[in-house]
Amino acid sequence: MAAETGNPFFTHTYFTGSGQCADCHNSLIDNNSNDISIVTDWSTSMMANGTRDPYWRAKVASELHRNPQISGELNDKCSRCHAPMANDSAHKLGDNPQIFTEGMSVGFLDPANSRYFDMAMDAVSCTACHQMEDNGKLGTLEGVSGKFTIDDYVADGTDKVNRPAYGQYADPRQAPMQNFVEFTPEFGAHTSTSEFCAICHDLKTPFVDANGDIASTTPESEFPEQMAYSEWEHSDFADGKPKASTCQDCHMPKVAGSVKIATRPFNLNPRPDFAKHTFHGANTVMLDMLNRNKDALGVAATGFERTITDTRSFLQQAAAITINSSVVANGKLSVNLRVSNHSGHKFPSGYPSRRAYIHFTVKDSNNTVLFESGHLNNNGSISGASTDTNLYSIEPHYQEITSQDQVQIYEPIMENTDQEVTHTLLRAARYAKDNRLLPAGFDKSTAPSDIAVRGAAANDPDFIGGSDDIVYTIDLAGVNAGEDIRVEAEIRYQPLAFGHLQDMFKDSAAVAQVNSFKTLFEAAETLRDERVDSSLNTIANRPGCSGENVVLKHIDISTLFICEAGNSITAADFSVTSDQGNAQLKAKTLSLQPGFRVSAPAVFSASIL
Repeated sequence: MAAETGNPFFTHTYFTGSGQCADCHNSLIDNNSNDISIVTDWSTSMMANGTRDPYWRAKVASELHRNPQISGELNDKCSRCHAPMANDSAHKLGDNPQIFTEGMSVGFLDPANSRYFDMAMDAVSCTACHQMEDNGKLGTLEGVSGKFTIDDYVADGTDKVNRPAYGQYADPRQAPMQNFVEFTPEFGAHTSTSEFCAICHDLKTPFVDANGDIASTTPESEFPEQMAYSEWEHSDFADGKPKASTCQDCHMPKVAGSVKIATRPFNLNPRPDFAKHTFHGANTVMLDMLNRNKDALGVAATGFERTITDTRSFLQQAAAITINSSVVANGKLSVNLRVSNHSGHKFPSGYPSRRAYIHFTVKDSNNTVLFESGHLNNNGSISGASTDTNLYSIEPHYQEITSQDQVQIYEPIMENTDQEVTHTLLRAARYAKDNRLLPAGFDKSTAPSDIAVRGAAANDPDFIGGSDDIVYTIDLAGVNAGEDIRVEAEIRYQPLAFGHLQDMFKDSAAVAQVNSFKTLFEAAETLRDERVDSSLNTIANRPGCSGENVVLKHIDISTLFICEAGNSITAADFSVTSDQGNAQLKAKTLSLQPGFRVSAPAVFSASIL
């Protein structure tokens, strides 16, 4: 299965390999002696490995197998963002972009293709992104879905050295790059904008009907395969909004202080706010697969272990889960959870194979599991998830979960022109379900159709911009009174949903790329998902009712509990504060004794002494 890595030192009429850039832009350090080498950081990213990615290869090959009648459109669309140098060069040279070898026609990813192979294997490389110009269409429908512009500086006889290398700094030293690599560095303000990233991360794809005929008639009507930029634009993270930050602010974090951004010339002045080229996302599963299967996938880069660790840490900042309240009453446990999205787009965002889910467990004092929703099996399936047992069904969005076979999964589920669930991208006309967590400030009532909430979450009043609340109600029959109950809730992330993969694996006998990926994925050591955040709580199972972090405000009780019993209230570990002149009593624990009923919002008389 050994694969060639490609030559990163290639030179071409329009592009140059990353190895040429590494001569000057590696061996860089910040003021704390941390390595900030540009090509080294980039080399272990999914950007650098966009064409080595075995899942991408398998999925493209599967789509071509299922809909060969539109292979030209698919080859062009999928190589435009994953192999931009090969794709753009092919267009300039009058060749049709082709990813895999078919018959006598040699594809980009075939080492026998001496013209395009090296460019294809360098994937989303330096001289691709840094030559994309501001054509006045960035962030619009005419500037997304891979519609970048790179001018031809050679065809009309213009000196090759005039090829621009747009960057974040004004007044760059031009002579060194002109002499060494025949590019002219220029200031490009657009390279630091979210609109620049939208070129490939707002992507719409055509779709066909059951007869294989194209059913999307305009760019507007195409399927919104991924819309990270549009999601950001509809959030509080967009320009001019309360949390304003660009894609680069998170995915290319700035280095503190001023640093030299090249090793030559030696007298180069340090620059402030240098953006690291780490491009961290959330896909540790694929990074781990690339690292474990370097020979098979043509991977030459080293340092994946650090990238995986950093990516895991980055992912853990994306979302959080908290236990808002918990109470035992009348033999039932009621737990209210809140899942918060801290990222500037939906969570998860990107290609619709990704999902996040809640793993919720209840255990007694002997660590015996009393209830479990969202258990991950060794093969990557989730117990109780409908789509993992019936590939063409949908696990609904829940406001309350009462059974172990119910799982809260935040995911996009595609639907074809016949309103049937599909996992074939070229059959996807719309989303039947899209309850991915919304970024802060996202108003689902005004969201454009391309990023709209679909399914039951659209009518869930607690599913709002920035968070979702969900209640778990568990019968504790058989649990001894007085025995403490431990609750754990996790939000977990899975870049490759089980049902989505099983549908693709149907092609493994006929499609070599699918079979290769299936072999790698089903290896015992392959990662299946990641924990993003977790929350723990121990609850006293006592007669009456009890809760935590309860606030008594005048005659209101701020809690979601419904308790039957009790005629008195006791509060422990309490304090009294003033909020805009209103006295509040905040108690860490609250107990309602037998004979008392509370149903929030409840009214009762309370004296604050």
